[in-house]
Amino acid sequence: MAAVALVSGFVAVSGATTAGAAVADELPLSQGGATATIGGLKTSGAAVIHEDGGDKQVSAGLFEMSVDNGGTLQTYCVDIYSPTQKDAKYQETPWSGTSLNGNPDAGRIRWILQNSYPQVNDLAALAEKAGAGDLTEQDAAAGTQVAIWRYSDGADVDAVDPQAEKLADYLERSARDLAEPEASLRLDPPAVSGRPGEPLGPVTVHTDARAVTVTPPADAASGVRVVDRDGKEITSAADGAELYFDVPEDTADGSAALTVQASTTVPVGRAFASETRSQTQILAGSSESTVSAAATANWAGAGAIPALSAEKNCAEGGLDVTAVNEGDEPFTYELLGTEHTVGAGESQTVTVPLQEDRSYDFTVSGPGGYEKRFQGVLDCRTQSDEGAGETVQTLNEPSPATVGGTTATTADLAETGASSATPVIAGVAIGLVVIGGAAVLFVRKKNTTPQD
Repeated sequence: MAAVALVSGFVAVSGATTAGAAVADELPLSQGGATATIGGLKTSGAAVIHEDGGDKQVSAGLFEMSVDNGGTLQTYCVDIYSPTQKDAKYQETPWSGTSLNGNPDAGRIRWILQNSYPQVNDLAALAEKAGAGDLTEQDAAAGTQVAIWRYSDGADVDAVDPQAEKLADYLERSARDLAEPEASLRLDPPAVSGRPGEPLGPVTVHTDARAVTVTPPADAASGVRVVDRDGKEITSAADGAELYFDVPEDTADGSAALTVQASTTVPVGRAFASETRSQTQILAGSSESTVSAAATANWAGAGAIPALSAEKNCAEGGLDVTAVNEGDEPFTYELLGTEHTVGAGESQTVTVPLQEDRSYDFTVSGPGGYEKRFQGVLDCRTQSDEGAGETVQTLNEPSPATVGGTTATTADLAETGASSATPVIAGVAIGLVVIGGAAVLFVRKKNTTPQD
């Protein structure tokens, strides 16, 4: 795929709202990047999973995704036993928020992606390196997926076609550890706060795009602008640029959101996760695609001025909720029935333990009607980590394929998935978390005073 392409995009700010409104409710829980809809398995061959209960034949190969607002992605899956939900939405996600977290072989998967199909589309040269005969696109896709599964799931899996199997073996033994690629686009931090009349920020742009374009606030009547550190309204920005919310001094207490959007190629090796418990994917190729990231600002004339954000933490099996208070009074908020207090000028991160594969949906509330909602699904482990290889069961719609028997049985695991226990897609686990009470919450960072 081509390197970074010429970019066009925008930054927009929503109109000011009252302090009690949670403008971030409409923003996805993500760190930015591409958002796409999976379209199914496009190029594949056959593979066989070897298990104690017998061999299972599956489809193995490349998926295709359609990027919101333009673009196409090609991906392989990194959780062989999980289902792929039809038309599931996916968000570019750091490895720390997926089953790749803590996997010592995650970097080898990236090497395979960079050194095989479709990044290497000279199939004759690839076949020569692998010691294979003629490789078709189907063979190349199947062999690449099989090699990835061996590292992502520790699966005992082989390609059915001999040439595809030779490619899988070559990729497995040749793979070397590589670092995780940077996000295509993200904003840091995703939430800021302060007093009207002074710049709120900075929010730093991190992107592999050449540039982004900045437009005025969506609601010009609010008077909120996006500016640089000198107070000059920004019309374009690049990697490393610092953005500020410029809120007029007489503006009533409220909130606003900005979104940065650009067009670029997404780096190979970026993970893609779904909030509908659909098979985690890893990027193998990208056209020029639309990417975006969001940040929010909250301001008040006096008292506590909170900024709330959240990020999945697979190392701890939960969600990190970070609160920063730029006000002159302590900020007390309620999280799952437990109160937490952040002093003036301090920050605090609380890790909320969540149940694997279950939906969560909760709201953090504070004084003056301040609220921010967080929802999603924690998907931090492969099904093989949970013993899925022992018994593979049939899933109901939208996963129609069946897998079972003591002899080789055909199933489209790569397209529809399989599991030792039907995942609960729409279950709400928040009540289960509350039962544990405050004792299961813990603070990782506390009483940290931001620098001036």
